[in-house]
Amino acid sequence: MHFTSEQRLDDGVLEREFTLGEIPGILWTPASAPAPLILLGHPPLGLRKMYPRLVARAQHSAAEGFAAATIELPGSGDRPRWAAAEQARADLRRAMEAGEPVSDEIVDALILPLVEKVVPEWQAALDALLALPEIGGPVGYSGGVISIGIRLAVVEPRIAAAALFAGSFVPRAMFEEARQVTIPLHVLLQWDDEGNDRQAALDLFDAFGSKEKSLHANMGGHTGVPQFAGDVAAQFFTRHLK
Repeated sequence: MHFTSEQRLDDGVLEREFTLGEIPGILWTPASAPAPLILLGHPPLGLRKMYPRLVARAQHSAAEGFAAATIELPGSGDRPRWAAAEQARADLRRAMEAGEPVSDEIVDALILPLVEKVVPEWQAALDALLALPEIGGPVGYSGGVISIGIRLAVVEPRIAAAALFAGSFVPRAMFEEARQVTIPLHVLLQWDDEGNDRQAALDLFDAFGSKEKSLHANMGGHTGVPQFAGDVAAQFFTRHLK
């Protein structure tokens, strides 16, 4: 891990950009150290575009005593283009603009290769982050593409709890993986999410094997998440990571 820049934000949080091989990322640490770590997931729109939302989440986490980190997803931002992912996104847009059902083939092509690529990258980032003296563990995972969170919860024993956003297409194969998830889960569902199949989200929640899991549903569309939802998620991580 190579740090490329750093700045101190107004609330005292230290923000450092880093690279891990070809993978860019950002680490935010509170004044109190060592601190438990929350991995911030996000959609494949690029770190620069997602930065305002990511830094707000990181600062909220820091106020509760957590460090936070994120990495650029494959094919996004400044990373090399990924032709297969671009084709899958184009197929998805065409189906949605035409008002057609999104086929299982499109969902699989969009999500499964992304999960296969990015989960080992998150694990490599976790190796590097946990080697830093300012990171004390345990680790949580928050938001982003829910299928990535499912796979990480299954294969990465260092992740102790996860807060997932039920707002992305989920391949049928991920439902079987969801049954293998055993860590505590906090799942946020926007009831009127225009890009999400509500029943599929409820079925996925039912499939999770965790003994402790909670579903928090709020009225409104994908971008209408109420502010208090972040407070509830922070309380969840405080219970399980401290």
